[in-house]
Parts: sequence; structure tokens; C-alpha cells
Amino acid sequence: MSATGEVSGSARRGRRVILWRHGQTSWNVERRFQGSTDVELTETGVAQARRSARLLAGLKPDAIVASDLKRAAATAAELAALTGLEVVHDEALRETYAGVWQGLTHDEIIARHGEEYAAWKRGEPVRRGGGELETEVADRAAPVVLRHAEKLPDDGTLVVVSHGGTIRTTIGRLLGLDPRSWESLGGLSNCCWSVLGEGAKGWRLMEHNAGTLPEPVLGDDD
Repeated sequence: MSATGEVSGSARRGRRVILWRHGQTSWNVERRFQGSTDVELTETGVAQARRSARLLAGLKPDAIVASDLKRAAATAAELAALTGLEVVHDEALRETYAGVWQGLTHDEIIARHGEEYAAWKRGEPVRRGGGELETEVADRAAPVVLRHAEKLPDDGTLVVVSHGGTIRTTIGRLLGLDPRSWESLGGLSNCCWSVLGEGAKGWRLMEHNAGTLPEPVLGDDD
């Protein structure tokens, strides 16, 4: 399998990757940029994780890998408790490091770093707050996902518990999209997930920002 997730003719088929965003934190509520800051779940976030875990457990995942930041680790622990699977934590799945942006509210970022923010939204390569480029986040996170996906059995399912920005950039990389278009994927709500399915030509986006169990695609586009 290539770095973009392209599947060779001899590769196993039918594997699935579920990229699950962590539950709510107090900084989410305050619209405060978290980045790599280690913020815990709120009570609501824990409840979100438990509800989503009950749904995802129904998909009978084969493996769980998660960011080691508390909000992702606690979310993953809810699914582990239901499935009996061990969670593998990897710091490469952490959220984007964003330097001086971290801890600022959305309005404060606009006020202090408006030009930088606008350039980022246009899809330009920007080191937000002097931190990581989105392509650098994908460089560290996507190989982790691929490495764990490669260990799955045929038709196996991997759950990756991470963060909104890291998930978006990882999806963009695995789909082979131009980094300038990654922003078009949109964000994930707390404890929602996206599903990548393995096809003959690589990974396909099957669900995005979902909060219910994935439904099969039926019809002419299957």
C-alpha cells in the first residue's frame, strides 16, 4: 500500500477505517483553540463518548488506536470498555501544534492573526501561530493509520480516535487530495466520525461527520 493509501492488486480487500473525533471539552464550548494542549473531556463529552461507543461497538472493530492526549484517550477508553480491545496510544495522532494560537478563542485569533487565518482558510500552507503545517500533520498521522490498517484481517475495521484537524488532514492524504482542498472536507462535530473503505483503487470516503451507524451504499453509485 502506498503513502496515499493506494491498494495494489494483490492487497487484501474490504478493510474499513473509522476516524472518530473526541468528545466535548470546555475549550470546545468556549471556541478556544486547543491544538496540542492537553484538555480533558467535560461531563457532556464523556456522555457523548459513551453513546458513540455503543454505536461503534456494533461494528465489531478489530483494533483501536488513539492520540495520547486526555480527550482522545478518554473517548477511546469508552469503546475499549465495551469491546475488550486494548487501545494503542500514539502521539503522532495528536492535534496540530499551533503555537501562539493555542489557548486563544476564535475571535481572538481573528483579531490578532486575521491575515494568517484568512490565508489558512484559502488553503495556503500556513504555520498557524508558528506551529505545524497541515501537510506535516498528515506526514506524521497518516502512516500510523496505514500501519495499523495493514494489520487488519480481510474486511476488518480499525477505529482511530483523534482530533478534528488531524482527522481532516489524514483523510485528505489517504484520499490523495491536493492539500489546498483539504479544508473542503469540513470539520467533525464532537464524537462524530468519518469512514474510509478500501476499494480497488485505494481508500474511498464512505461517511463524513456521521453520528449514526453507516448505511450501505445501494444503487448506481455502488
